[in-house]
Amino acid sequence: MTRWTQDRPFLALIAALVITAVAMPVFEPSRYLTNALGQLAAFAVLALSLDLIWGYLGILSLGHGLFFAIGGYVIAMHLLKHSFEVTGTVPDFLQFMGWKDFPFYWAGFGSLPYALIVAIAVTTLIAGVFGYVSFRSRVGGVYFAIITQALVYVAMLLMFRNDTGFGGNNGMTGFSVVFGWPIGTTGMITAMAMVSVLALAGALLACRMLVGSRFGALMLAARDDETRLRTLGYETLRLKLVLWCLSALIAMLAGMLYVPQVGIINPRVLSPELSLEIAVWVAIGGRGHLVGAVIGALLVNAVKFWLSSAAPEVWPFILSGLIVLVVLVFPNGLVDLAKFRLTRPMGAKRLATGIGEAR
Repeated sequence: MTRWTQDRPFLALIAALVITAVAMPVFEPSRYLTNALGQLAAFAVLALSLDLIWGYLGILSLGHGLFFAIGGYVIAMHLLKHSFEVTGTVPDFLQFMGWKDFPFYWAGFGSLPYALIVAIAVTTLIAGVFGYVSFRSRVGGVYFAIITQALVYVAMLLMFRNDTGFGGNNGMTGFSVVFGWPIGTTGMITAMAMVSVLALAGALLACRMLVGSRFGALMLAARDDETRLRTLGYETLRLKLVLWCLSALIAMLAGMLYVPQVGIINPRVLSPELSLEIAVWVAIGGRGHLVGAVIGALLVNAVKFWLSSAAPEVWPFILSGLIVLVVLVFPNGLVDLAKFRLTRPMGAKRLATGIGEAR
């Protein structure tokens, strides 16, 4: 099998994403569909971040919602501060708390570059400290997954407090402008969706280049036999820490893409359920296959969007059924469908021939 044939699904997905982004302003789909496509792309970026460490490094995180929330909260702070500077409208959470001005740590968030620097710094710091302590102590497997979920749960409890200056249990909403343009116009909705789809294509391409490099080979070696890799003289702590921080930054990017399109962020994005759902997307699509993770996130969330309005009470059962199906029939997710072949029942003549050859 040639390399082009092996890369055919990847190339097809990249092409489909680019064509979708280019076609949006041309065919002008409905505002709802455009917004849904943008949100789906953000979720796919989030699934990609988890597959990078779970599928290729063997580290299962059940707390990636934390980094997703960091990106979401930072971009929300920028949008609210920018909207206040442009329109002079005081955010709802300030009025609710009876505050006359933003907290001091909101200074500078009217600038997007400053907000990006803060998001990258905070994400890298939290992921770096947590990853260093965990990997240096050789914490792995189910214990690491449990600790990451405990971390995101603690963050959720903190953000539910109203006195933190991040909106409390009501969250932050009321984003009115982006770069001075009204955020609710059809053009801006289309632009945000296009950015999300192109960001997904770029993240997918970058991750594919990474896993196809020598660094990617070391990732697979650490996943399959870390002890042997250490014996050969490789520093696995540094390898795991770099990949963990990179994965956290990709999840942060997903949060920054998602919040402006949904129009609100609250502590519920930090709920353990979301972090568990991310793992489900990757498992259904096929972990260890970047294309599978993206397809899993797109399909599961597309069905969720549809059922949430058509039959919301049915969705939990559908999701549970998909998980059971993957575990019992397709352990490698939807990627197994590409290898699935129906075997013809062995007839009497074939059976006799086989027995004769065996003798």
